[in-house]
Amino acid sequence: MGIKGFVEGGIASIIAGCSTHPLDLVKVRMQLQGETHVPNPAEQTVRPAFASVHTAARRGSIPLPQPPPPAVRAGPITVAVRIIQQEGVSAMFSGVSATMLRQTLYSTTRMGLYDILKQKWTDPTTRNMPLPRKITAGLIAGAVGAAVGNPADVAMVRMQADGRLPVAQQRNYKSVVDAIGRMAKQEGVTSLWRGSSLTINRAMLVTASQLASYDQIKETIVDKGIMRDGLGTHVTASFAAGFVAAVASNPVDVIKTRVMNMKVEAGAEPPYSGAFDCALKTVRSEGPMALYKGFVPTISRQGPFTVVLFVTLEQVRKLLKDF
Repeated sequence: MGIKGFVEGGIASIIAGCSTHPLDLVKVRMQLQGETHVPNPAEQTVRPAFASVHTAARRGSIPLPQPPPPAVRAGPITVAVRIIQQEGVSAMFSGVSATMLRQTLYSTTRMGLYDILKQKWTDPTTRNMPLPRKITAGLIAGAVGAAVGNPADVAMVRMQADGRLPVAQQRNYKSVVDAIGRMAKQEGVTSLWRGSSLTINRAMLVTASQLASYDQIKETIVDKGIMRDGLGTHVTASFAAGFVAAVASNPVDVIKTRVMNMKVEAGAEPPYSGAFDCALKTVRSEGPMALYKGFVPTISRQGPFTVVLFVTLEQVRKLLKDF
């Protein structure tokens, strides 16, 4: 199939990514809840006239008011409503240009490469591919796709998270091109691959669990005569594959989001020295279940995304069958 597999996978991925983008944005905002290094907007807006008061308070001559209790972590619906109220409906599509570029680079590569490996490793007599080979193909395809698409992934995370920062610290990227250009200029080209090890690990988990489980579940349903190879089978297999992918990838996704979103000031110590440091700080300050923060919107997004992805892919394959 060659190039055709890349085209089919790319079209399906872009449609799925854009249609579920608001859910992905809510997931990113939830994953960033509770970070201890996030600046307090109130402190960032203290007027100079009151600087002496704050200084005196820190020295002990004036009692400093007790800080408010930590904010209760909001659920996905609350987060979505808050975004719309504070930033407008259009904010739900913040970073959609980066999503399109990410799907064009990352998903097109992984879907096309998986298709090539699937054809090469399928038994010509039984026309079946053993599950271990499917998983291996997914791991390889996911790693290559993530390495190619990491710059767009970093840009997407930053654009989605920008609205939660104090106004003075917002990056205000105009588009994915502006985001990538400014990152390269201000932070160096290597910043475009920040968190790439996490992106690659996550992509390997997602691709192996998503594509391999979809093919395996679909084949099982058809072979056992539960349903014929049609829309019902595609929806069932793809939703199950989305659940498997969400469970497998959520911990890595939380760490990836935080590492990519961290703001590094010149001459200052970065919030995290790496992925392992981020994982340790997250677990220590927020508990082990913080690694599954945003799981509800993750599965809420991963389910529809996977359904749209594979249903669209099957339809695109039918349309391009004669090409």
